[in-house]
Amino acid sequence: MAVADHLKTDLVDAALTDELRRRRPADDLVFHSDRGCQYTSAQHARLAKRHGVRLSVGRRGQCWDNAVAESFFATLKTELIHRQAWTTRQAAYQATFEYIEGWYNTRRRHSSLGFQSPVAYEAGTSLAPLPALRIA
Repeated sequence: MAVADHLKTDLVDAALTDELRRRRPADDLVFHSDRGCQYTSAQHARLAKRHGVRLSVGRRGQCWDNAVAESFFATLKTELIHRQAWTTRQAAYQATFEYIEGWYNTRRRHSSLGFQSPVAYEAGTSLAPLPALRIA
């Protein structure tokens, strides 16, 4: 995860580098993004090539190509960011990290993954079934 007060390519590259170091993905990794200048820059392309990452960008004018990422950011804002005022960047960063790594990726069930957490989905395991919902 990377945070900055700018949207420069260095921020995108720092986030990708951090994830490559922490997650150590398979060689066939695809990095999908929108057509922002950070993601289509020569600098970013060089970093991706150096690490064997295939870059993928959505089609112009097709917001559905990036729907999962857009859904993630909407959920992050709804469930965390807009629920309180943040006194410092560090506090917001720490809370965001804890939300993503301690809840969103590990325990929160995602409909796009068959109602599994991303960690369970990647591991090929499944979470215990959800309890039946009682309607009075």
